[in-house]
Amino acid sequence: MIEKKDVLVQVEDRYGEECLTDSHGKRLDLTVRRPVGHVEVYELTKDNKKRLLRKSNLIVNVGREMIAQHTLNVESSASPDKDEFIWWLGLGSGGTNPGDPFDPAPPTTSDTDLDTEIPINAVDTTCADFHDGAYYKHPFDDVTFEQDVNNDSAWLIARVVTTLGPTDANNQQVNEAGLFSATSTAGGHSGPFHLFSRVTFPTILKTSENQLIFVWYLYF
Repeated sequence: MIEKKDVLVQVEDRYGEECLTDSHGKRLDLTVRRPVGHVEVYELTKDNKKRLLRKSNLIVNVGREMIAQHTLNVESSASPDKDEFIWWLGLGSGGTNPGDPFDPAPPTTSDTDLDTEIPINAVDTTCADFHDGAYYKHPFDDVTFEQDVNNDSAWLIARVVTTLGPTDANNQQVNEAGLFSATSTAGGHSGPFHLFSRVTFPTILKTSENQLIFVWYLYF
């Protein structure tokens, strides 16, 4: 019998003391906090066993331009519509190097989509991006805000949770995921969709016997 298990994929951009650098010279001294993105993957079984992996997460150029557009209320011809917002998760199977499903290929800032997108659900109308007989984007479960108390509340953290349940992405080899923007959160929305952030990790086989829970942290 296949043992049921849940897999928790936790995505964070972290800022901490290890990221601090000092600049000395003719200019004023500056202390710069730099983000260190990573993914934490937990595998939880009924025996409460855990497995932890960490991989990088990256906000791509299009996503960065989208943030600037929203902040300044200025449209950029090279970016998505400034009225788009982030509300969809996509999955893929092209996040590893050829020949090794456990060797992730790092994302790049020039990425504009997942390498090889995979279908998520054929009948769940809360999903979006329907083509080739299935939906390819899944809505978030929840978005909450919290202060970054580990860094004297220097950052506001948006915590994004998405659960891929027993009927989602079954028999798919999942090794990449992305957050996507669109102009609507409505189920069945047809797009367009634009990649905001992408992460790659060692391949996880998704079946009806497990769930994938993505917890994505965005720092502002």
